Amino acid sequence: MARRKDIDGSMSVPTFYGAELRWKREAAGLSLEAFLEGSFYGETYLSDIERGERRMPLDLARHADRVLGTDGFFERHCEDVRRARRGPHAAYFEKVLEAEKYAESIEEWCPITFPGLLQTAPYARAMVRSAHPAASDEWVEEKVSARLARARLFEDDHATPEYWAVLHESLVTEPLLSAQDMTAQLDRIAQLADRRRITPQIVPRKCGAYPLMVASLMIMDFPDAPPLIYTEASYSGDTVDDPALVKQYRKAYDRLRAVALSPDTSLAMIKAAAEDYRNGKQPDRLE
Repeated sequence: MARRKDIDGSMSVPTFYGAELRWKREAAGLSLEAFLEGSFYGETYLSDIERGERRMPLDLARHADRVLGTDGFFERHCEDVRRARRGPHAAYFEKVLEAEKYAESIEEWCPITFPGLLQTAPYARAMVRSAHPAASDEWVEEKVSARLARARLFEDDHATPEYWAVLHESLVTEPLLSAQDMTAQLDRIAQLADRRRITPQIVPRKCGAYPLMVASLMIMDFPDAPPLIYTEASYSGDTVDDPALVKQYRKAYDRLRAVALSPDTSLAMIKAAAEDYRNGKQPDRLE
């Protein structure tokens, strides 16, 4: 039998936390499977936490304290691990940043801006600068680089999640950037779609009232954990894992997708708009 690899808890707060969890679990004589009995999580998920590669959800931390009799230790220190993981992204986005790396599928609805996972550098730069007009160029570029790094999910050597993006028509026909930069932005989406990395759908301007009109939404499903919802405003974001609310959001997203154009028609519209911008024309709106 191969000797298991020890965890060096001195490397970081997350690895210390994970090493302590594994030590306590094994001291209690529990396998990964036995420890997780009564929870909604899989063995791979727990193993990632023990190696310091994944954050501990609050409900699983409470489960650990209950099963291991650790008097609230893991619940109390969940926040310490979350803070230790912060990088260029906003603190409220850290949970999503980690979760999307492990997602089996990601579904997004963006009524106002292109999703961060699909943004080119000029588009991301414009978004960051519009939200933080007084920030230094260095700070802005750090944020832009961090946002672009998320798109590694779509690289050929990555286990790409199934990604579905429902976009509003105005994103395609009403430019926020120069014609050249809008061309590049739409070309990026079209190329990912042609490579079967993403599926875009367009909600037409004149489709009447529809679900989620005033909310952006990301739905993430996992092979070893319950689904997670993320909603975002300009300077805040919120994750939702309550099963009843997740179900409600899921139904609303499915109804939204039903009023959108088909994927083939949507992709054709994106490509046509890119060609219009390339030729210095304003793309036609759907009437």
